[in-house]
Amino acid sequence: MAQSNAIDILLKKLEYSFVDATLLDEALTHRSYASINNERLEFLGDSILNFVIAHELFKRHPNVQEGDLSRLRANLVDKESLAEIAIKLNLGDVIKLGSGELKSGGFRRPSILADAVESIIGSVYCDSGFTSARDLIVRLYSQRLAAPTDLQSLKDPKTCLQELLQSRRFALPDYQVVNVSGQAHAQVFHVRCTINKMNIEVKGKGKSRRKAEQMAAQEAIAQVDVFYGQIKND
Repeated sequence: MAQSNAIDILLKKLEYSFVDATLLDEALTHRSYASINNERLEFLGDSILNFVIAHELFKRHPNVQEGDLSRLRANLVDKESLAEIAIKLNLGDVIKLGSGELKSGGFRRPSILADAVESIIGSVYCDSGFTSARDLIVRLYSQRLAAPTDLQSLKDPKTCLQELLQSRRFALPDYQVVNVSGQAHAQVFHVRCTINKMNIEVKGKGKSRRKAEQMAAQEAIAQVDVFYGQIKND
């Protein structure tokens, strides 16, 4: 697909027309491609995104407490959610990458895709102000914001494990990356989780360190249950 056609399709999906088209060009330029790139716009877009999502959650969930609102926001603005939005926008077709990043599959890398979404948000703000940027974010997140909220599911395995250990007066678990495998655009992280006083050592793997730690924590929770089951049976 020609670059110009891909940009036209992107603009239709964004439902936005730029006054200054160079802002969009900058938002789609990775640092590996040019010294003038999207990092500054990403910084700006990240701040705007966090504020808008926080405000939307505040309005939509009047009875939800601060801690749960924070978890809701974190879940919505994490790199995984942003990368999913980027894929729907086909940003991989329009991001400008240096030859090295291009060869290593950078156009598929979740972190690059996620950063590009934030950069676009920043570019819209610079182009026509906060209202346009807010409206874009609400459109991009319309389904996610409207989805039923399961607050219990927001407690990820690491949080659950931490609360479980603290309730029993144990020290927090130790997480260590023991290996990273795969190509640059498809890395797999291997993490070890250790709970010394229980002699528990488990491993988890995932496409990011965070995911690998969550998998390890989930396995650790199961081992903690076994540990206490053995105590009860003794």
